[in-house]
Amino acid sequence: MSIEPQQLPADCRRARDILARVGDKWTILLLMVLGDRRMRFTELHRAINGISERMLTVTLRNLEHDGILIRTVYLTIPPRVEYELSDRGRSFKLALAPIGRWVMENQTDIEEARERIRERSPEDSAVVDD
Repeated sequence: MSIEPQQLPADCRRARDILARVGDKWTILLLMVLGDRRMRFTELHRAINGISERMLTVTLRNLEHDGILIRTVYLTIPPRVEYELSDRGRSFKLALAPIGRWVMENQTDIEEARERIRERSPEDSAVVDD
């Protein structure tokens, strides 16, 4: 019998806040696009289909504040700014790899399950309370 460590509500809240930040759709796409290279804002914006400039700015700022990205400003005219993953960001990207594999392996089955639920009649989908 294994004994699970007790999690305090404050610990769960802290973990939830971090997971919400790093688990959003734009963060994961940004990490995958950046990979092991440096990129400028306009390169990132072009590479991430559907992200607005505002959302890219917010996501980059949040990831920099969390130590996942490094923002380097070159004092040229005009100034040049590049983004790259920090050591923490690279380790996070590595941690996501098994999850990405799981998603790819299960994607078709999950989509089929969703479709079966959508095809049910409303009576079949009702939640039964005892």
